[in-house]
Amino acid sequence: DVQLVESGGGSVQAGGSLRLSCAFDAYTPANVRMAWFRQAPGKEREAVAFIGVDGALRYAGSVQGRFTISKDNAKNTLYLQMNSLKLMDTGMYYCWVRVKGVEYWGQGTQVTVS
Repeated sequence: DVQLVESGGGSVQAGGSLRLSCAFDAYTPANVRMAWFRQAPGKEREAVAFIGVDGALRYAGSVQGRFTISKDNAKNTLYLQMNSLKLMDTGMYYCWVRVKGVEYWGQGTQVTVS
């Protein structure tokens, strides 16, 4: 199994910034697809940002230009830099990885924008 541990969530005013981190196991292959998802209260979980196996980045339209996903393989950490936060960004944010066809999720970190 791959262990994922998110951190960096919190409460922030609209327009502010947060950086989420997701620590993953050192033996996780470097060229795997990783992503951030979020789930707002009463809504389905949705994809926010992806890093493809080739390093290509993809974003949901609602966060394009405001969020940046990045990965530091030396530190075994996936990041999500969130700027210009809006009320609609409130939710639980989850780290996700797919290794050899198996999906793994972190426990989530809460982001509250007011």
